[in-house]
Amino acid sequence: MRSVTSRAKSIALISSYAQSLVRFRLDLIRAMIAEGHSVTAFAPEDDDQVRRILAREGCAFEVVEMARTGTNPFADVSLLIRLFTKLRQLRPDVVISYTMKPVIYGGIAARLLRIPERYALMTGLGHVFADPEPRGKARILRGLSTWLYRRGLRGVNRVFVYNGADEAEIRQLRMIDRHTSLIRVAGTGVNLDRFAQSPLPEGAPRFLLIARLLAAKGVREYVEAARRLREDWPEAQFRIVGPLDPNPNGIGPEEVATWRQSGAVEYCGETSDVRPFLDAASVFVLPSYYREGVPRSILEAMSKGRPVITTNLPGCGDTIEEGVSGYFVPPRDTDALTDRMRRFLDAPESVASMGRQARKRAEQAFDIHAVNAHLIAEMGLSRVHRNRAPRASKVA
Repeated sequence: MRSVTSRAKSIALISSYAQSLVRFRLDLIRAMIAEGHSVTAFAPEDDDQVRRILAREGCAFEVVEMARTGTNPFADVSLLIRLFTKLRQLRPDVVISYTMKPVIYGGIAARLLRIPERYALMTGLGHVFADPEPRGKARILRGLSTWLYRRGLRGVNRVFVYNGADEAEIRQLRMIDRHTSLIRVAGTGVNLDRFAQSPLPEGAPRFLLIARLLAAKGVREYVEAARRLREDWPEAQFRIVGPLDPNPNGIGPEEVATWRQSGAVEYCGETSDVRPFLDAASVFVLPSYYREGVPRSILEAMSKGRPVITTNLPGCGDTIEEGVSGYFVPPRDTDALTDRMRRFLDAPESVASMGRQARKRAEQAFDIHAVNAHLIAEMGLSRVHRNRAPRASKVA
């Protein structure tokens, strides 16, 4: 762990998605500002809501055009130039990047500018690394991604990972040199007050999946399981919340329309606040085989006191305890998923008992304030003299 710092620092936080700054990083931003540091957040969308929320917290916001997905080399070189220009203007003491393109191109730009402190939050390696034995185009893309990660991570002070599998793969593929510290943290954590435990809805269990509409999130398996179960439990509810995604792995609006027409699931679209949907749900489902970090959606459901059905893969497998706070299913296994969902329908009393255990585990392992304190200490951003403590969440 690094020592405390006696001076305030200028921090640049680089993201590939503006909403993630307020959904997943707002408590971290508050904590860094509470230590006396100034924070400027970068993201590709000029989102008025994000700008207002960050401004209210004392965080500046800068737009940097960026395609979250895609492998166009000209677009990526342009991104590198834009980040270089923005960081040269700001001249921060510290650069913190998260998600793939900010880690790679933000890391390269910060190194070229000789910014003294650079940190990477590896929130998950992404779908490129999901297949342990890629072939053809996938193998080439994986090799290219590894090469780019090596350049983006060269010379960083710390790399933070969310699960043991990512830690092992980063070392195995030599994405970092032997002098770079690789530190494991408990994901983004979850705000236990903002996601306070709430009463379960009455009646038959209600299932909820929250995710971007990517095939690798297990969305199609969930829809098929819902279709099968609805035949015997027409009163049960199966909901999906989340945005369409331009990723090549994304599910298109035409397919979503067929789900609506079939009546198997209710697609609720994207939301800026998932809490009402979690309150209305009994069981949370995320049968993902995407290369996750630690899914925030699962942590939020656990904090709300909802049992979880997910896969025992990197990230997802670090969340619940099998048979205690939920169930694991094999990836891409619709039969197993249907069976675990049916267990809650057959024994609805297990929802409450497992939900209590889920909340307990969230409190013990994923408290966001403990996670952020760990990050801040490891980045050497803890001040000897603090002026104020982090404020409670104001986001409605």
